[in-house]
Amino acid sequence: MFYSFQKHIIKHVAPHKIYMDYNATTPLEPEVIQAISEALQDAWGNPSSNYIAGAKAKAIINQSRENVARMVGGKAEDVIFTSGGTEANNLVLHTAVEHFRKSCRAAEQHEGHQNGCSGRPHIITSNVEHDSIKLVAEHLQMDGKADVTFVPVSKVTARVEVDDVIAAVRPNTCLISVMLANNETGVIMPVREICQRIKSLNKRHERLRILLHTDAAQALGKIRVDASELGVDYLTIVGHKFYAPRIGALYVNSPGTKTPLHPMLFGGGQERNFRPGTENTPMIAGLGKAAELVTSHLSEYESHMQSTKLYLEEQLRAVFKDKIHFNSHYPGSDILPNTCNVSILGPTLQGWRVLSNCRRLLASVGAACHSDSGNRPSHILLSCGVPSEVAANALRLSVGRGTTEADVDAVVEDLRETVQLLEEMN
Repeated sequence: MFYSFQKHIIKHVAPHKIYMDYNATTPLEPEVIQAISEALQDAWGNPSSNYIAGAKAKAIINQSRENVARMVGGKAEDVIFTSGGTEANNLVLHTAVEHFRKSCRAAEQHEGHQNGCSGRPHIITSNVEHDSIKLVAEHLQMDGKADVTFVPVSKVTARVEVDDVIAAVRPNTCLISVMLANNETGVIMPVREICQRIKSLNKRHERLRILLHTDAAQALGKIRVDASELGVDYLTIVGHKFYAPRIGALYVNSPGTKTPLHPMLFGGGQERNFRPGTENTPMIAGLGKAAELVTSHLSEYESHMQSTKLYLEEQLRAVFKDKIHFNSHYPGSDILPNTCNVSILGPTLQGWRVLSNCRRLLASVGAACHSDSGNRPSHILLSCGVPSEVAANALRLSVGRGTTEADVDAVVEDLRETVQLLEEMN
């Protein structure tokens, strides 16, 4: 499987280039392309219609929903399709604020008072979240619609610590949103432990329920993700991170009954009125097929990426010796099996400069959504305790299902030649 997939990658990237930016996006698996193509040809009808093409579209959507739910340990009715992770994350924060407002109004009318209903809703998140959480939270705060606490990650473990999250809870806290794994460091966050502590807090106090969300964009397809085991109310699913098209979904634990979900859009009633708009059947078909592949082959994917990453780190150490600094190694923290964030130390070896001079390597210095931030060091790495001069040299190397040891050898040699060139130029 890995050999055929590798041929697929080479065909679409270029024979002399080697892609190691799988945390930014992934290509589509051949089976996913086939599922999309078949849906485009055979299931072009409106899923809300009764004729054959519409019924076929509806059947594909239903099967895809089952596949996505199975991938995250949920039920089909827990899955709401969205345009992507950004929409899913926005929907969660919108819901939390709206639910707080409506719950407080109902409490005032029927009970006169409920603990936590005074003041604005309060949201807790970390200071290393994706912009689709960070900027939404900042916007809500600037508009006076919510108070937000950005809990800093530990400069030792690079995780948001459970006790720090619990210490930030207020009577009016309505949502805690912590990513499952960081896109730059690969650090896996203690989401399950946070959920366990908050659920105990919810039971002990007569207060508005604190809703729990994790953005699982970087974890899916790399490590096992089970929403019920994590204990979250919401989980964000991003297709283009696990070889699916650029579409997403939101897992909601029994939406509208056990867990609130307030739509941001209004229209034709699709997705049970939670996300109206005629469904994008071909892309949903692709997402469903990719989810099916993850469910069937996760252990194989994870093992291959882990061994490839370890080989990459070994080769980098062998070539660069004491000039190498790993920004994805933190004591006591688990790391995604595919993520290697590394700095090659030297005054002329800034990450952007190294990458722009590499002949073969395709990678990034950090999150793709921050690619226009100039040459500034990543605020994620700085938040994790990486010194500024080290963070400035960072390269985020993320391997994929088809990355081979031969690819690693070529990339390390490319980096060696580039570093030698830049140092000689200086």
